[in-house]
Amino acid sequence: MNKAELIESIQSALGKDATKRSAEEALDAVLNSIASGVKSSGKVQIIGFGTFQVKHRAARTGRNPKTGESMQIAASKSVGFKPSAALKGDL
Repeated sequence: MNKAELIESIQSALGKDATKRSAEEALDAVLNSIASGVKSSGKVQIIGFGTFQVKHRAARTGRNPKTGESMQIAASKSVGFKPSAALKGDL
């Protein structure tokens, strides 16, 4: 499912009075709230759905696939998602 399909799904769930624009604004508001929550506190937990959390990757040595030379890969951060038990059970 892509963003356009998700917007259509939200629009149909809100009922026939909802517009596509209002559904898109609702989706954008939720995504922006999750992003700002992860940035500020490092974790956003939605009971019954899952948890978005900052994951830290340590610096490490890797290989350049083109030349085979060793190279340093810098430490980085990314966002991980861990589904709730309820969501896992529905899959």
